[in-house]
Amino acid sequence: MPKPAAAILPSRNEAATIAAVTAAVDTALDDARSVIVHADSSDAPGTAAHFAATPTRAVKVARTGLERGKGAQILAAARRPEIATAEVVLIADTDTRNPDPAVYRALLDRVRDGAALAIADYPRHWDEANLTNHLARPLIAAATGHDVPQPLAGDLAVSREALAAAVRAAAALPGALASCTNGYGIDAFLLLTAAAIGPVTSEQISEPKQHAGSFPHLPAIFHQAVPVLLHLTAAWSPPPTPPANEPAIFRAADRALAPGSLRAMLTTLEGLAPLPDGYDDGPWPLPVADAWRAVNSGTPAVDAAHRLWPHYLHRVRDWLASGQHATTRQRAQNLAAAHARLHTVLIPAAGAL
Repeated sequence: MPKPAAAILPSRNEAATIAAVTAAVDTALDDARSVIVHADSSDAPGTAAHFAATPTRAVKVARTGLERGKGAQILAAARRPEIATAEVVLIADTDTRNPDPAVYRALLDRVRDGAALAIADYPRHWDEANLTNHLARPLIAAATGHDVPQPLAGDLAVSREALAAAVRAAAALPGALASCTNGYGIDAFLLLTAAAIGPVTSEQISEPKQHAGSFPHLPAIFHQAVPVLLHLTAAWSPPPTPPANEPAIFRAADRALAPGSLRAMLTTLEGLAPLPDGYDDGPWPLPVADAWRAVNSGTPAVDAAHRLWPHYLHRVRDWLASGQHATTRQRAQNLAAAHARLHTVLIPAAGAL
């Protein structure tokens, strides 16, 4: 019989979804010896109450009143003995509206089979996952050789050794990066610390995940996740050849956007930062390589991310404005070409260090 697993459910105001996620996670664990830790920083008691009221076979542990921030919640739970001693730990996105026990079970099985970390690979609608598609995935692939389709997926399983390494590494971070890891930077942090000690794998899922949109939180996500991405990928030497001879596959699922919705998104992006000076001299993804090179040369990752921010916004504006007229195939080809281009750019950047 496999040794018991555990799960961490980080949440803040997910009263509408926490019961369904808890039940699905319990079904996936399917073991009365397992433990589900709810790491909650909600403004109201509804989320914790729904978790408490959900019947489970696993033992439930409630942690409430935690520091805000997804990373702070996960790290607080990871330090508990019930989590620290588990052979494999599932971390589930608690705003998921269609939680599937089969997805969670597959992630757990991947780690039981030897992966340090297994993460869900959901197809994403073409207008979503902009940080993943334009920056996180290509940068991780170019700098480390690990092409992870959805490195910020939110649903993942991690081995005991990899989680312990992440907890130790988080405790040693300087203040600014620690703050980023306590927030949305935790996903990239877990993935890249795990990749340094063992295999990282993805579990391909056929249907898009239904969850709350991340677009309203774009500035916070960028300024917490990107410094972590830059800081940790700077510790790697880019492989001399691309990770694969074939172009990377991007599953940018099609859907029609209402004209008013797209206009609102573009207006929001235009108001977040002015058009960067010299953009035409460094089209995307060259600014990503510049930021990576700057961190390698001693620039604090938070500062490099701040300089990259307007270039990133310009890229997303271009993507959304042109993508509404593109086919699914054209969008995937566009993303794959930029993905490959960043690797080509980073090779001389690494050689110059």
